[in-house]
Amino acid sequence: MRNRVLIHNIGEFYTGDLAQPVKPVRSLAIEGTCIAELDPPSHEGFDTVIDAAGLAVVPGLIDGHVHPVAGEWTPTQDAIGWIGNYLHGGTTTMLSAGELHTPGLDYERLTPELVTALAQVTASTFAGQRASGVKVHAGTALLVPGMTEAHFDRLAAAGAKLVKFLFYPFTRDPAEAKRYVAWARERGLRSKVHTGGVSRSGASQVCGFDILSWLQPDIAAHISGGPIPMCDADLDRVIDELEFPLEICSSGNYASGHRAVRRLAERGRLDRLTLGSDTPGGTGVIPRGAWRNILFLASMCGLSPGEAIAIATGNTGRVHGLREGILAPGRPADLALCGPVEGSAGTSLADAVAHGDLPGITHVLIDGHAVVAGRSRQTPPPRLRPVVACCGPNFASVLP
Repeated sequence: MRNRVLIHNIGEFYTGDLAQPVKPVRSLAIEGTCIAELDPPSHEGFDTVIDAAGLAVVPGLIDGHVHPVAGEWTPTQDAIGWIGNYLHGGTTTMLSAGELHTPGLDYERLTPELVTALAQVTASTFAGQRASGVKVHAGTALLVPGMTEAHFDRLAAAGAKLVKFLFYPFTRDPAEAKRYVAWARERGLRSKVHTGGVSRSGASQVCGFDILSWLQPDIAAHISGGPIPMCDADLDRVIDELEFPLEICSSGNYASGHRAVRRLAERGRLDRLTLGSDTPGGTGVIPRGAWRNILFLASMCGLSPGEAIAIATGNTGRVHGLREGILAPGRPADLALCGPVEGSAGTSLADAVAHGDLPGITHVLIDGHAVVAGRSRQTPPPRLRPVVACCGPNFASVLP
């Protein structure tokens, strides 16, 4: 029997769709793992009923740039449980930008077999067991010279979503690099490229407009810096002259991020913008990294709260080929209930986000199941508190 959940008395409803980021929806029905209906005519016959008490419903946040290794351990900060902490910050889906922090991985001796095998292992292990219930798409191969179509076949068969240009020496063989982009696309994989200056690894390649113009990847990673951005002139040309999606990360350069977002907005091309945290890494472990991006866009870059949330959810999901990120019938029921905390600006989530205030989260659902319920351990509590009127088996285990 499919789990049926009703959320009603919703104060604000954020769709995740940049074309219409906010809708006057007051209730939604979930059946199984997906949203069944918005504003259902009847509130009867549900296994679980949540009175949102006027809180906002937002799509589960998508972090388009993380660096997992194994399970919830990250050696970069010797931290355990980081994925669960990001979940409590509202993140329900993550995309790996490469498992380069694997202990003992020698960046000077990477081979086609090694990077492919590592991606197969991480894709398989994260798919086999969701860490804290979060959807982590791992298995992003770090591209190196000498790879063949057979390597890309193995990556696709393993369920990988991305391949990454990070250490690849672009001046060595541009034709080979362009073949990699084409081979990836033929197999439903997307190519992401490190841009800007050298990363914490000390071995990444510098990449700006010139390389991006001939490589034509599917996504340019952290154009605001990871952590060092490309020069302003290159950044402007990438926005003005190229067409592929561009990523902003919370661990980059804020001036470059502001410049990029404003320029995209002025040209009516926010559809190209995608977000990530570029963590764990030297910047640390940032459970609220996805919200930091949203607050930056809304409070500093002139975007509306709805636009900022849509970019962090629907845009980022679409750019990476995911169905998550949009709250609509038939889409995955990944969402969060949240609102302004006591002392925050205004009375609505929109007020708080526009002011740059972190919201409080009470519930997070993934595939219609509550994985956080009652209180997030990474945010202050919101002023309003929802009430679970009745509990099906998928909620009882996580209620306080």
